[in-house]
Amino acid sequence: MKKETIFTLITWTKRLLGLIAILLWMYVIFTISQSPGPFVEQVPYCMGSTMLIFGILTAVHKGLDYWSLSQ
Repeated sequence: MKKETIFTLITWTKRLLGLIAILLWMYVIFTISQSPGPFVEQVPYCMGSTMLIFGILTAVHKGLDYWSLSQ
């Protein structure tokens, strides 16, 4: 494949993964907020899910950047 095609594919993959991560995060936060427990008990789940989802997204973005630079 041409370098331009690979770069375009990687760019759109990053955008799609970012959108999926944000939608997944919104769903998880909404689900956690619907639980009957007090806010103090919900906070660790909100923080943990946020760090996990966006940590994975960051790792994938960095991997795609590394792959695009090595091409």
